[in-house]
Amino acid sequence: MKHKVFCATMLLFILSFGSSGLLRGADTGEASAPGPEFLLGPEDVLEISVWKDEALTKHVVVRPDGKISFPLIGDMVAQGRTVEALRQAVENKIREYVPDAPVTVLLVQLGSPKVYVVGKVGKPGVYVMGQKLTVLQLLAVAGGMTPFSDTDDILIIRTEDGKSKTIKFDYKRVAGGKDLEQNVVLQPGDTIVVP
Repeated sequence: MKHKVFCATMLLFILSFGSSGLLRGADTGEASAPGPEFLLGPEDVLEISVWKDEALTKHVVVRPDGKISFPLIGDMVAQGRTVEALRQAVENKIREYVPDAPVTVLLVQLGSPKVYVVGKVGKPGVYVMGQKLTVLQLLAVAGGMTPFSDTDDILIIRTEDGKSKTIKFDYKRVAGGKDLEQNVVLQPGDTIVVP
């Protein structure tokens, strides 16, 4: 009976979050609007516009080095800043050339942060997170376990300070309400391996 309730709960979770744009997989093409505390990263696409100046309205992509390029101001660091912080920085720099012109910065397409799911799940692949997610939430969105999954031997591979470390995750125990501390919040770049 507990298994049926769990399966029904997971199905509802997948249906509600899968269509809400909680995260974007390689095949869905949708993403949610992140909150104001969202920090920009590589592959995010922005629209920057200076009021009443068509030549200063551009779509820019945050490069792998974390910077963007914009007319008059050149390169500027975008990675690690919020959209509002970047808007203020662009406005301050552009003020030298276009005084008192308001600047708008919009996040047009979410390209970061990414997490990866590999192995025996329904939909392995790269997922772009629109907000914080736990391991169990991402596994649900990735289609859950296949019948051949080794659910008690799942690993999260995380890079911290240039070194890789592994975190064990026992799906059966967490799904059964035990060892919930294993259900960690994922960080950008995490890889979940389901053997």
